[in-house]
Amino acid sequence: MDLKRYQQAAVKTLQPPADGTDPVLVPLLGLAGEVGSLTTAYKKHLRDGPAFEQSKHQLREELGDVLWYIAALAHRFGLDLDDVAAANLEKTKDRWRATPHDEHTPFDSHFPAHERLPRQATLTFTPTTGDDGRTVIVLTQEDGTPAGDPLTSASHIEDDYRFHDAFHLAHAAVLGWSPVTRFLLGRKRKSDPRTDEAEDGGRAIAIEEGISALVFSYAARHRYFADIKHIDHELLTTIGHMTAHLEVGICRAADWEQAILAGYTAWRHLRDHNGGTVHLDLDQRTLTVTDN
Repeated sequence: MDLKRYQQAAVKTLQPPADGTDPVLVPLLGLAGEVGSLTTAYKKHLRDGPAFEQSKHQLREELGDVLWYIAALAHRFGLDLDDVAAANLEKTKDRWRATPHDEHTPFDSHFPAHERLPRQATLTFTPTTGDDGRTVIVLTQEDGTPAGDPLTSASHIEDDYRFHDAFHLAHAAVLGWSPVTRFLLGRKRKSDPRTDEAEDGGRAIAIEEGISALVFSYAARHRYFADIKHIDHELLTTIGHMTAHLEVGICRAADWEQAILAGYTAWRHLRDHNGGTVHLDLDQRTLTVTDN
């Protein structure tokens, strides 16, 4: 039985609400009650094990009751259960299934080679002392060419944000997107003025820098993702909203999670070793780091 047919059949047994009663209230409370009954049935299964011979039958029954109330609520809200289920599968795919390599086409594949993000690149983070005596990080390309200006942490409290270009490099490696990295490496797509302005220009750069600062604030409260495998969905959703109008908007939340965690793995290494060398592999969508 498909969900549409099930919902149509379930609604036929839905009782009309009492006068003056919110029609949503009874099925909503019923759903909460049946979830409690399901929990109790599973508790008995855990407690009694094989001795609870009716466990599978009871769990099946309680799940059926939960499904009935879900169908009833969908009807009360004017929703189609088929559509609810399909939307949920899309949401969970976005959150938990990263884009496969064979489906991840680089955003700049049709641009001239000198305007593409390098498919392989090596950059070095080197600490040095600035003119004012503060420690700054100089980022250089493999040929010794500087990539951007020397960076401090730009904070009253030293939090090693001066290594944060690792986040942008991770975005480039895993997502194939980073207007900041394009700026640092001189890879802006100037052959197409509209792309150069909308995707590689100041606003896009500000958005990526904003994402880096936002995630850093979150990461600081979560041990900078050490031994953490997943990021809160709400944070990934916010990033999705911030980038929805950009080419990277097609990337999934799972892709962003992978990019963020890769960036912080590199950042922690750079912080702990006071510098290092980072290698981007856009073909494999990886970012690796070694000591200088």
